[in-house]
Amino acid sequence: MKVSLNQKILSRNEECAKKNKAFFKENNVFCLNVISSPGSGKTTTISRTIKDLGDQIRIGVVEGDIKTDTDAQKIRDAGGEAVQIETHGACHLSAEQVYNAIKALNAEKMDVVIIENVGNLVCPSAFDLGEAARVILLSVPEGDDKPIKYPGTFAEADTVLINKIDLMDYIDFNLERVLADIRVVNPDVDIFQVSATTGEGMDTWYDWLMDKKNKG
Repeated sequence: MKVSLNQKILSRNEECAKKNKAFFKENNVFCLNVISSPGSGKTTTISRTIKDLGDQIRIGVVEGDIKTDTDAQKIRDAGGEAVQIETHGACHLSAEQVYNAIKALNAEKMDVVIIENVGNLVCPSAFDLGEAARVILLSVPEGDDKPIKYPGTFAEADTVLINKIDLMDYIDFNLERVLADIRVVNPDVDIFQVSATTGEGMDTWYDWLMDKKNKG
């Protein structure tokens, strides 16, 4: 009998993901796994969310990057609490890394924990981290072909944020195509058009987040 290394890795990850999920449920913490390409605006979106909702809910962030704690510091500057994970070359976060991070974060004291995954639309989608919901960010400058290039990633999303819509007039981006392509692989997903820089559309994202948190 042969068992591939990939199967062993995923099996261990699933065990850790179950521990994370149980931890979040026990402590009534709503956890999001945020996935996107590099430069899509994950950190800016999370920072703005913390600034705008900080007086209503306590948000902690697990930051995943190959190197540096730059993004974690941005989160702290925005008024949030953050723990940085440096993957040293790995293209995704694992559930075990998240388990250790949420302990350091004192996540049981949070209302919401946001996991900012490593910038990548491939590897992170294969690893359950114990999250309650998965958020995919797609920014206008990336182009309108990402949903058809990475259908598996968009198929697993609970919500999609189309970010940097303030640039729509300056970039060749077919919004109708993007919306249609997402609906092909994920007909019921919530999609919000936002600009984390200007604040346009962010209220719709906040309403979604607060509703999901309150429903547990």
